[in-house]
Amino acid sequence: MKTVLVTRPRHQAQAFIAALEQAGLAPILFPTIEIRCLTDWVPPDLQRFSGVFFTSVNAVQCLCQRLQRDAPAVLADLRQTRVWAVGRATAEALAGYGVGTEPLPTRADAVHLMAAVDPGQIIDRDLLFVRGSRSLGTIPRVIAERGGRCTELTVYENRKPALADAERIRRRLQRGGIDCLSFTSPSTVEHFFAAMGSHQVPPGVRIAAIGTTTAAALADLGLRADIVPATFDGPSLAKAIAEAFAPVSAPESAPEPALLS
Repeated sequence: MKTVLVTRPRHQAQAFIAALEQAGLAPILFPTIEIRCLTDWVPPDLQRFSGVFFTSVNAVQCLCQRLQRDAPAVLADLRQTRVWAVGRATAEALAGYGVGTEPLPTRADAVHLMAAVDPGQIIDRDLLFVRGSRSLGTIPRVIAERGGRCTELTVYENRKPALADAERIRRRLQRGGIDCLSFTSPSTVEHFFAAMGSHQVPPGVRIAAIGTTTAAALADLGLRADIVPATFDGPSLAKAIAEAFAPVSAPESAPEPALLS
């Protein structure tokens, strides 16, 4: 059975692990990031903004849980505001709070999200970007380039956990006990290889990235993602990994031609 290292945060890993197990793979959980919702922000006056951008499920949960508890009127305003989500998982998280979203981009990353937004909805508009502490800054940059004004609201922190099992994982990787490394964000890439103390990956170990942004983080380290799903979410990543390890069936032999007697 092929083994897949899961670097996703523990509280978000269970559905991904279940999908891997259902596909006949053996997941190994080694979370390389922790998500902590911040509390030092003030619920925004959404009536000031023409729209709101979300690029992660974490941003949705950390904002909406707080609004649901402390500022239900602001959550009600969010339901009446134009909202953009980076992909299906983020849109589904928003839908769980009764928040509808604009049509999703063709690919779940910030570049494709902004490419799908009508420039007329940005120019001379005030827009809110709900983000984590490690945001790459694509949304604010594009809004500024198009003549809009972006307010950034940081609602969660992306932290490196203690990684007490790093040495055990390093030994297992070197002994050939891990067949695939899976990464779901640039931070999982950064923290994993820092914990390993090297950017070297043993021959035969495949690397899976949830999307192009994570694949780019691997490329920055001189590594190539062998597996990138067409849709950038956990279930699609699990399916792509399973397909990459599926045995290749030998083509059926053509029937022997009948001999004429």
